Amino acid sequence: MKSVRSTENTPGKKMVYIAWINKKRMEVAKNKMVTVTYDLMIDDHEGEMIEQATAERPLKFLYGAGMMLPKFEEGLSGLTTGDGFEIKLNHLDAYGAVNEDAIVDLPKDIFLVNGSFDPDFVKVGNSIPMMSGDGQRLNGIVLEVNDASVRMDFNHPLAGEDLFFRGQVVEVREATDQEVVEAFSGGCGGGCSSGCCGGDDSDGCGSGCGSGCGC
Repeated sequence: MKSVRSTENTPGKKMVYIAWINKKRMEVAKNKMVTVTYDLMIDDHEGEMIEQATAERPLKFLYGAGMMLPKFEEGLSGLTTGDGFEIKLNHLDAYGAVNEDAIVDLPKDIFLVNGSFDPDFVKVGNSIPMMSGDGQRLNGIVLEVNDASVRMDFNHPLAGEDLFFRGQVVEVREATDQEVVEAFSGGCGGGCSSGCCGGDDSDGCGSGCGSGCGC
């Protein structure tokens, strides 16, 4: 609600008119540009916090463009600037269950660079960018390094994890034509930082663009 005050002077009398104008704030909906901050925890509000989208680096995305996890977007639908939110995602609505077929042993020689193996790069816990036979880019986590092979896990880093988001809507506005074009051509929104970005193979989005957020 916004008040507008006007005055009118008449001889010996000053009249004041107050008009109330209903101004509905824009709601989160399809093709709106949405900016949020949040804390992302594993399991629930008491879980380990693994990511934050802060006021200095918020998550900004085009709602309904397939950039975010569907259930994350569903939890934001209808909210307006200033609204807080809490969204809990079962792992099946986030990055899915752990796929045992995505854990593979690869010949050690494919990790050779100029004929040498770098143990400081290919070591347990490191994430290594790779490419499949059909050209798909993948990120794998090193699980084991053996004499002749390296065991890699190509599951999403948050596969099998339930997620809990607590945050606030910072801004909801109409998207520009350029933002719409960028979103549907594979962009990930400004500051995409996290576990909420959609898809297990998101490039630069999702947990990796933020856990991602986002990214």
